[in-house]
Amino acid sequence: MQPSPAAAAVPDNTVEVLVALTFAAVIAAALALIAGGLVRRLVASIEGHAPAAAIRKVPVTFVRLVAFIVAMTALTVPALSLVGVEMPVPLQGERLGEWVARTALRIGVILLLAITASRLVASIIARAEREISSGPGPVDVERQKRAQTIGRTFSRFLGSIIWIAALLMVLRAVDVDITPVLTGAGILGLAVGFGAQTLVKDVISGFFLILEDQVRVGDVATVNGIGGGVEQINLRTIVLRDMEGTVHVIPNGQITTLANRSKDFSYYVIDLTIGFDDDADAVVDAVKEASASLESDPAFKPLILEPLEVVGIDSFSGSSIVLRFRIKTLPLSQWNVGRELRRRIKAAFGRHGLHMPPQQIEVTLRK
Repeated sequence: MQPSPAAAAVPDNTVEVLVALTFAAVIAAALALIAGGLVRRLVASIEGHAPAAAIRKVPVTFVRLVAFIVAMTALTVPALSLVGVEMPVPLQGERLGEWVARTALRIGVILLLAITASRLVASIIARAEREISSGPGPVDVERQKRAQTIGRTFSRFLGSIIWIAALLMVLRAVDVDITPVLTGAGILGLAVGFGAQTLVKDVISGFFLILEDQVRVGDVATVNGIGGGVEQINLRTIVLRDMEGTVHVIPNGQITTLANRSKDFSYYVIDLTIGFDDDADAVVDAVKEASASLESDPAFKPLILEPLEVVGIDSFSGSSIVLRFRIKTLPLSQWNVGRELRRRIKAAFGRHGLHMPPQQIEVTLRK
């Protein structure tokens, strides 16, 4: 019986070819593992005592994949040549080796340097944040907020510059003319300067917003009449989330008024309305008693920076007067302290027989 054409097309050295390719793949995988291990050790040495989770974020898998592809490409032709297989496409081992040594190796070095530079920048910024915000005091907490705000912004900015530069260098390594790209970037810069003035205004305003430490991530602020917690501060926008969970994105160039309610320290102000004939001194004593019990409470004592301040009679309103008090607290703690102080003031009023005057409207009828 004559063999079928499909069987005749199968080469006699199929096993040898598979063995050669398997051997090349094993060597390429070993080289990829070695390259990934070197990158991991390099990042670990740069980041010092950073946790392992931070090191796992490094694109070691990407480095291993690139190393495997390059090594497999370089080893395939010699491995097949050893078993007597000629490639259908005329690929010469010398030219392939030259390409690997000149282009692929250069691309690998560029990517490795980009990864190292980005992680080095992130590590330097992280260490600067730790040094600035070291300590448990309230001043250090405020410094930590500022350091985190500036660190995140500059980390994104410098990371973008590093990877854009790496992309241009990779294009240059594969003989792609980047002159049109640079020329286009220059033209784009002119277009941004002339046509995107609002964007430039937002970026410049955001830069000085961060540099002057006007507001930080985690603060509670009122921007253009919109109040909420500051979730993000970017070079172009500031992001607030109000009590209802609504997110407000405000361009930095459109900020006309900014009130930071949690910078360095905060005050909680209490206005008490009492009758005109009531004893103001007795009311003040009751409020002081409530404040003293609050200041001695271990749960609230660390949040209070100074004892209750009696401002005094603030205004007269018809048949009543308004007494004003305020207490100094840590940033973002004024509401918790104030609510508890109001609760204790009400309890103190009950013990001393004091009461708030009911709302009255006097109507005079004339004939």
